[in-house]
Amino acid sequence: MTSPQSVAIVLGTRPEIIKFAPIIDACERRGVRCLIVHTGQHYSPDLDSVFFEELELPEPEYNLGVGSGSHGIQTGTMLASIESVFLDEAPDVVLVQGDTNSTLAGALAAVKLGIPVGHVEAGLRSYDREMPEEINRVVVDHVADFCFPPTPDAADILESEHVPGSIHVTGNTIVDAIHSYRDVAARKSDVLDRLDLEPGEFYLLTAHRAENVDDAERFASMLDGVARVVESTGREAIYPIHPRSKARLVEFDIEVPEGIRVVEPLPFLDFLRLESTTALAFTDSGGVQEETCILGVPCVTMRYSTERPETVHVGANCVAGTDAVDIVDAAEIMLGKDGSWPIPFGDGDAAERIMDALAVPDAKSEVAQ
Repeated sequence: MTSPQSVAIVLGTRPEIIKFAPIIDACERRGVRCLIVHTGQHYSPDLDSVFFEELELPEPEYNLGVGSGSHGIQTGTMLASIESVFLDEAPDVVLVQGDTNSTLAGALAAVKLGIPVGHVEAGLRSYDREMPEEINRVVVDHVADFCFPPTPDAADILESEHVPGSIHVTGNTIVDAIHSYRDVAARKSDVLDRLDLEPGEFYLLTAHRAENVDDAERFASMLDGVARVVESTGREAIYPIHPRSKARLVEFDIEVPEGIRVVEPLPFLDFLRLESTTALAFTDSGGVQEETCILGVPCVTMRYSTERPETVHVGANCVAGTDAVDIVDAAEIMLGKDGSWPIPFGDGDAAERIMDALAVPDAKSEVAQ
């Protein structure tokens, strides 16, 4: 296969927009047509539009407007709609990223039409099959023609599973994105002033995963753990709240503890500014685990597994679970970290490596150092 003349990118959530931004830019530099297909999976199209504007990306040529729904309905609706786009556009290759339902639907639509599929951020495993994302990752890795693991460890997992596609260690495009936008956020975002915050004197909290916030006892325990850290250290926690989480607070009649300030979801540059200046992040998000690791910010993960074990191995992250006492213990450990760990996700050239690899599908395994 020669270098592709047209690349279709299927995305549906804000993390996918951020991680695909460097690849979209790389396509533009190389004169490759980039067809952006937005499934509309994300809960807030308005915020999605802000992300495209902030990252100076072209608007999607297709916005399918699928919205929320059960996994089956959402994925099935996406699959049919994406297939129609591919039949009309006939892209040379399709790229999907991560582990969302948009990722799964995009990959299946392409492979059933005989269009080569590249999976960005391949090989991640939590080994928790109760996570829908874990199923999506495994399936996509095994139908993809090109697997782009971010680290050698992720490549080893793919090799052990004998995936049929070629394997190319590229690094993670989130490093590319943070290298590109961290200074922009420092210059353009006034979120610290708006929220009356001093760098290093607050915590950042994100909690949105269904297995956490849909369980009243677990959700309350997570908030309690963060609140105990807040009380013992005299710093408040800022919680940009996901609409799902906000609805569950009302449904379960959970009162947010004192010292945790709930704010509306933030655009990318504002959130990046908070991430880069917080003393400690509490999260159940895989993306935040990566981003804080890259930014030199300690992280406590409020889950019992992680598909980003590299963050733990380098000392940037502590997987605490959701028990309040364990969250406090993990915070005490991580607040002693100075952020000097090595970054395990590459050097910021992942997008270029991905584009290079699309022209060389014959090798079973190619490791880019």
